[in-house]
Amino acid sequence: MIKKNRIYKLFLVTAFVFSLAANCFGFDLGEKVVKAKLKNGLTVLMLERHVSPTVALYIRHCVGAVDETKGESGAAHLLEHMMFKGTTTIGTKNYPTEKILLEKIERAGEALDKERMKAQTADPKIIQNLTVQLKKMHVQHKQYIIANEIDRLYTENGGLDMNASTGQDVTTYKVSLPASKIELWARIETDRLLNPVFREFYTERDVVMEERRQRVESDPDGKLYEQFFNAAYKTHPYGRPILGWTEDLTNLSPNSVRKIFAKYKAPENIVIAVVGDINPADTLKLIDKYFGRIPASREKKNIISAEPIQTEERKVTVPFDANPMMIIGFHKPTAPAYDDYVFDVLETILTKGRTSRMYNLLVTEMQIAESVSAANGVPGTRYPNLFTIFAKPRHPHTNIELEEIILKEIEKIKTQPVSDAELAKAKNQLKMGYIQSLDSNAELASILSYYEVLLGDFLYFSNYLTNIEKVTSADIQKAARLYLNKENRTIAVLNKKKD
Repeated sequence: MIKKNRIYKLFLVTAFVFSLAANCFGFDLGEKVVKAKLKNGLTVLMLERHVSPTVALYIRHCVGAVDETKGESGAAHLLEHMMFKGTTTIGTKNYPTEKILLEKIERAGEALDKERMKAQTADPKIIQNLTVQLKKMHVQHKQYIIANEIDRLYTENGGLDMNASTGQDVTTYKVSLPASKIELWARIETDRLLNPVFREFYTERDVVMEERRQRVESDPDGKLYEQFFNAAYKTHPYGRPILGWTEDLTNLSPNSVRKIFAKYKAPENIVIAVVGDINPADTLKLIDKYFGRIPASREKKNIISAEPIQTEERKVTVPFDANPMMIIGFHKPTAPAYDDYVFDVLETILTKGRTSRMYNLLVTEMQIAESVSAANGVPGTRYPNLFTIFAKPRHPHTNIELEEIILKEIEKIKTQPVSDAELAKAKNQLKMGYIQSLDSNAELASILSYYEVLLGDFLYFSNYLTNIEKVTSADIQKAARLYLNKENRTIAVLNKKKD
């Protein structure tokens, strides 16, 4: 009897979730979100939710790796690191004196980089002297630094989930705080934008270079991923890694970071999302009081050339001392193009869950793959992107076997209509994921700010399931025939090095 009751309750919950989805999906963001634009061009999104006395705060900058100057890859990611080093009032014991020393450190660091760039004609004595000089100044500089003060300020005031990330399209700063601490957040974040101090630049650059060694040079997934995108994009900066190329990182200067910071702090490139226990009118006044002080930007919009249409298959092989794996990718439009919704449905049909088409075939039935997953919309959303399939063969099977079967399954999509049951199942999975994403303040703040900063309209998310519901089997076939072709694909394989 207990078991039957549990099943019945589960049925009621599932039915309730899908009834919500059917009824305008149960959550009209268009009516509930308050959107405002400050005089300087900064956009603010606010959503009042009194589920707890807390608030999730997201700041999104529409600046990422794609906005870097050629030859300065990695600058956006390094800037994210530098933004945690403090300001003229945070993270320092005596800024006027510290500033003089920082200027000396920068001159020595630039001179050292300049000499090293001479390669074989560089003077070893100059390099040695400057290295020793820089090391001594770094030791001297430590007496003026209060390390991790931004982190301490947030933690002591109840902050949770403080983090930052840099992507191809956008840079994000987030934290969750007691609702009474919004003003503290506004003071800290505007100070970071108006008065940043890029202290410990050269030591932090070394940290990022070590991060690259660990996540790319020594990691098979990172190595394959980087080489795949470098092959898939020949012109567009989506082909450059977020961490930067080694040769660029080695010579990144403070001026490189200042250059991207100028784009970064432009108010028209910033979206703030505040979700939680707030009064939107009071919150907007507070945000305007602080963020309204950021001057409107005179920075020109970065014009990025479109990637030329791919006309032939591209293949790249990466030898590495690791088990084999592969990536197959096809160029396609980005959101909010209708075909992007179609590929979200196809991604779900192919690899979401153990009963999905490719997972069931390759992992469960044939047992020739350790894993397989599809991803729509990589590496970014601001520009046309890729529909990709990641897979790892199970020993003793090979990448060649796996590639052949995956490509056959893709051809089936073109010739055999997806069944009504399979299509309905995929849509239900997407609906469930949508409903679950409405569960927390942080998730909502993340979603709202993401689509507003990249697509200029958070309502993309509000209307998402309406558009997913429109997708038909014929749409999937049409998109597959149009984009999932040999001349439009890139295949990267990682094969184990032979002794």
